[in-house]
Order: sequence, then structure tokens, then C-alpha cells
Amino acid sequence: MAFVLQIPTQDTIRRVQRIQTVTIVWMTVEAAVALSAAWMARSPALLAFGGDSAIELFSAIVVLWRFRAHAAQEQSERHAARIAAVLLFMLAAYVAVASVMTLLGHSEPKTTYLGIAILIAAAAIMPWLAKEKRKLSAITGSAALRADAAESALCAYLSLVALAGLGVNAIWHLRWADPIAALVIVPLILREGWEAMRGKACGCC
Repeated sequence: MAFVLQIPTQDTIRRVQRIQTVTIVWMTVEAAVALSAAWMARSPALLAFGGDSAIELFSAIVVLWRFRAHAAQEQSERHAARIAAVLLFMLAAYVAVASVMTLLGHSEPKTTYLGIAILIAAAAIMPWLAKEKRKLSAITGSAALRADAAESALCAYLSLVALAGLGVNAIWHLRWADPIAALVIVPLILREGWEAMRGKACGCC
């Protein structure tokens, strides 16, 4: 679907600013809690989710800045997208190595109820954020907002995959479930990075 940049009304700009502010607040909490829980539990799946959340926080800030500036700022957007892509590729590589090391027995992921709680919250909140951003991107014709909506939708998918891995580990104590979930997430992170590098939103939303 082709998006044509339109001149948004002041009311639309305020709506975009509100939804991006909510996103920034939530992604700050989500990334901090997920990464802290990942560190304490040595969970590759939570590490993948938390790292992606931190990069999505960066994206949300860029979009908010764009609409506060009342300008397209396409060159700055492309530059920010490339930075995000590089960070996503680095995250995918690190998660893959950490997962393999865990599967080989070099570390053992522990049950983390804090991690499970933040994943459940993300699975509930992120689809709503993605839906609101899709509506606003259609109104404004903003490719940046469309990409941010796609990232929010992907975050919801990642939370479900990570939750499955952590849940299996917590209930049946199958230590391999966590790193396997992380390895399932890695291709999704790589796809997100590739689409960011090309300056497009992923098709997951």
C-alpha cells in the first residue's frame, strides 16, 4: 500500500504525539524490566525481547521528534533507520551465540516470573499501540509512523514466542525451551533489521 505524505491537522499531530509518548513510557519500562529479568535469569529469549524493545524505544523517539518538528526530515529518518538496523543485526548475532552457548550447557536459564509478567503485559498492550499507529499513519501518510506500527506489532509476536519458551521452562523445567524460543526470535529480528535498512516497514502489521 503506497503512502502519500499529507499535511496533518493540529489535532492529528497531537494524537500522534500522545501515542508516541505512551509508547516511549511503556517501551522504557518494558525494555528495563525485560533486560533486568534476562540478566538475573540468564534467559536468551528475554534478552532478545528486551534488546528489541530498547531499539523500538529509539524508533519511537525518532517518530515523536519528527512530528514535534512538523517536518518530514526524511534524511534524518533514513539515518536513524540504518542505525536501528545495525543494532538489530548485532542483537540477533549476540542472541544466537548466547542461545547456542546455553544449549551446549555453558549457562542455565532460570524461571523468572518477573519476565513472564512483562511478556504478558506486552502481549496485551502492543497490539493496541500497533492498531492506533496504523490508523494515524493512514491519516498522515507517514512512512515512519507506519514502520513504528509494524515494530509494535512485531513486539507483540516476540512477546508470545518468548512467553512460550519461558512458560515451558517454568512449568515443565525444560531448560532448552528458553534458548530455542530465542533462536525462533532471531530470524524475526533479522527481518526487522533488513526492512529497516531498506527503509521499509515489515509486513507483520
